[in-house]
Amino acid sequence: MPITLPGHAPIAVLTGPARAAMGAAPPALPAATPLGQAIATMAAARTSALMVVDDTGRAIGILTEQDIARRVAFQLGPEAPLTAAMTAPLIACTPDEGLWRAIALLRQHGLRHLPVLDAAGRCLGMLHRAEALAAVSGGLLTHLEALSGNVAAIKAAQAGIARALLAEGLSAEAVVRLVNGINLDLHRRILAETLADHGPAPVPFTLLVMGSLGRGESLLTPDQDNGLILEDYPDQDHGSVDAWFRPFTEDFNQRLDQAGFPLCPGGIMARNPLWRKTARQWRDQMGVWANRRAGAALLFGDIVFDFRPAQGGEAEAASLRQHLAALLASRPAWLAAMAAQNSSLQVGLTLFGGFADDEPGPGSRTDLKLHGLMPLVAATRLLALRDGITETGTSARIAGLAARGSIAAREASSLQAGFALLLDVVLRQQLADHAAGRRPGNLVDTATLPKEARQALREALKAVRSFSRTSFAGFTGEVW
Repeated sequence: MPITLPGHAPIAVLTGPARAAMGAAPPALPAATPLGQAIATMAAARTSALMVVDDTGRAIGILTEQDIARRVAFQLGPEAPLTAAMTAPLIACTPDEGLWRAIALLRQHGLRHLPVLDAAGRCLGMLHRAEALAAVSGGLLTHLEALSGNVAAIKAAQAGIARALLAEGLSAEAVVRLVNGINLDLHRRILAETLADHGPAPVPFTLLVMGSLGRGESLLTPDQDNGLILEDYPDQDHGSVDAWFRPFTEDFNQRLDQAGFPLCPGGIMARNPLWRKTARQWRDQMGVWANRRAGAALLFGDIVFDFRPAQGGEAEAASLRQHLAALLASRPAWLAAMAAQNSSLQVGLTLFGGFADDEPGPGSRTDLKLHGLMPLVAATRLLALRDGITETGTSARIAGLAARGSIAAREASSLQAGFALLLDVVLRQQLADHAAGRRPGNLVDTATLPKEARQALREALKAVRSFSRTSFAGFTGEVW
């Protein structure tokens, strides 16, 4: 069956989990099953593969038509056990693993079938090479192969993936969704590797990602913004619980740094106790920020509002978000204070309509993240929080505001176009920096843009300026 799901472009499928594209699980037989019986089972089921399982139902190998052709035909009798012909050790993926990663494994190992296994090793379904590769163009496949390596290699391959997708005509928003999906999956993999080395946690926990990764808008060089929600535990256990989490989170954040996610300069990471709390402590902390409404309390609130669980923990995150919504409804001054702080965000235009010079030294590039994307992100976030919109992505928030009538459809369309253009110019500049051997950043050389692109960028920044100023003033009452 084709892998492209109804109503989804191939890029949307690639950024989704493997479970969304897997077919039904094939037959599963015990390891001692005679090959004659196994082949008859495959023929009856009209399947090209079957799983080999142990006494607990855990998959330990796979038998495919290729295995039969290479190892069985004219070589093994029908009474030989499955173990004599199966392929092992088994290469597989998990249901929540990014589909891009599964396709990379299919390509790297030359597989026709990739089992999807649950945490207990039982087969939930099967990804088939022909259908999986049908979702990806030939030019992209070469880059996807690089995504089958270790986490550092995967992070390094992102620029090639992004460049190939843009060259094939995909929008920057679509490319950023894939980059963000890869970044999110890397967080999950590094978390799993760290857990494997440290052993079981003393209490269950949920990894939260915040900032651009929480919004689904991370570009090529995001730093870390993460935290943990720990399951509530008795106060008398704090010493032993914290003694386990201190080295664990230090190791986790260091591994992320080594993989290409720089340590957060502001310390917004799980290794900081401020960002590692029980659900009850998180609720109390948000109450403190809401009441204090100054300095770091406003900065931290701005960051945490975009949180999302990296894997699992949806119920815990939803409960925390529900508490936050109630808190905001009862403390409208909190949003007003944040609006006052955010009102300092300016767009990258001079008084006479030129582009601002944000580059130290002789250069004259413009920081279009700080002076383009961030005013739009901040204004949209505040309005979405006021209206109870639970989405964290900027584009989804704009759509939600338009659906509620909070902003006019025409303005929403202009803002969506402006957001897409800003993402496009920042991403393309990052790719140019990468190709030139520079660390990708947010400074854009607007002078190299075609005349039409520069004019479109001016118009987008003007729309962002008008929207953000009006939005902030709506909370503060100040005339701009």
